[in-house]
Amino acid sequence: MKKIALFALLCAAYLMPNFAGAQEVTYVEDPSQGYLLNRMRDNWFIDAEGGLGLFMSPYDANRPLGKQLGAKVNIHIGKWFSPLLGLRFGGDFEQLKGATWTGNYAALGYRNWPEMYKDGKYAPTQFNDVGFTGDVLFNVTNWLCAYKPYRFYNAIYYVGADANWVYTRSGKRPVSDGPWEYGANDDPDHCRNYSIHTGLLNSFAITKKFDLLLDLRFDFLQEHADGAGMGYRTWNEYPSVMIGMCYKIGKSEWNAPVTAVCPEWKYTDAEGDQLAADLADANRRIADLENQLRDCLEKKPKADLLAKPQALPGEMPLATIYFPINRTDVLGVQRNVVDAVAEVMKNENRNYLLTGWADNYTGNDKINVRLRKGRVASVKNELVKNGIAEGRLETEINNGELTDYGPKCASLDRAVTIQRK
Repeated sequence: MKKIALFALLCAAYLMPNFAGAQEVTYVEDPSQGYLLNRMRDNWFIDAEGGLGLFMSPYDANRPLGKQLGAKVNIHIGKWFSPLLGLRFGGDFEQLKGATWTGNYAALGYRNWPEMYKDGKYAPTQFNDVGFTGDVLFNVTNWLCAYKPYRFYNAIYYVGADANWVYTRSGKRPVSDGPWEYGANDDPDHCRNYSIHTGLLNSFAITKKFDLLLDLRFDFLQEHADGAGMGYRTWNEYPSVMIGMCYKIGKSEWNAPVTAVCPEWKYTDAEGDQLAADLADANRRIADLENQLRDCLEKKPKADLLAKPQALPGEMPLATIYFPINRTDVLGVQRNVVDAVAEVMKNENRNYLLTGWADNYTGNDKINVRLRKGRVASVKNELVKNGIAEGRLETEINNGELTDYGPKCASLDRAVTIQRK
């Protein structure tokens, strides 16, 4: 098993330099894996829009088109929760200008008519609505074209709802000086309306913080426009066009997860030829190592060595006991090693040679001789204490190096070896 491990280590040592020149792995954001959610305080915005709307209740076509257009204003605060989805809430104001037939005076919003249409059959109406609005936003551009920070144009589809309070001219005074009052058609029980709407918000990036908005919107409005019996509580269309500005609060971009990118290796013909040559040389060396290993496994020991296995030259020590620098006593885990060796000796009918060692890189010869003698004596005493007969233990010292691996490995030479005889 040790030979196989050594063989694998040699192969790895040979092949390792071929990877030393490889490029380092880089780490980049990968949008294909989605986007990370930002903190709650990020991706907020404030927008304000203003424009014109066209109210389309049953009789409005009888009033000139230019006088049907009314002002519409929205102010929102909102947040994007991902590159695709967001919410916004705010307030709105809208003017609903139209016409009704003169017999339905209660629905006019006032009773003094400043003008008439179609030979006196129709009179103008106007209602001002003030209330709250909310939208769910969906970024179509990011969905179709993938998210891109600070893209110049984004198409944002939205749907939402409104709740409004209705104000009209007082019916008790002439139109020119009648004040606006809460309530519709002299009917305080029908002074609120509700609507649902949809639209396309066209957003153009001016800076990283400001966007120009073009809002194309269509409302279905539950307006009390023409009085009792004449479309009372009917749903009416209200298209509008608005322009505005959006200010982004905090962080507005989104981060993607970070992934590792492995470099693509490219070689010239000369480099490819060299790699092929290196591979052939490596295969040759591996085959040679395999042959050497096979020869070692198949090689049989000599007959005289088989007769006396205990006398095999170069036999590995039964154990090696290590000592700290300038110490001769058996310490710590080394004492456990000596105890274990004593148990082995009790089961063998053999004698043993104990050899004391010291490194020649520290101290002088006199000190090192003293250390060698002291160490081998300590190990012998410990074995005798464990029940090993003193006559079975022969001691000596060796003034050479136990390992000869150099000064950095001097601690391997401060030892006592125990060998069978």
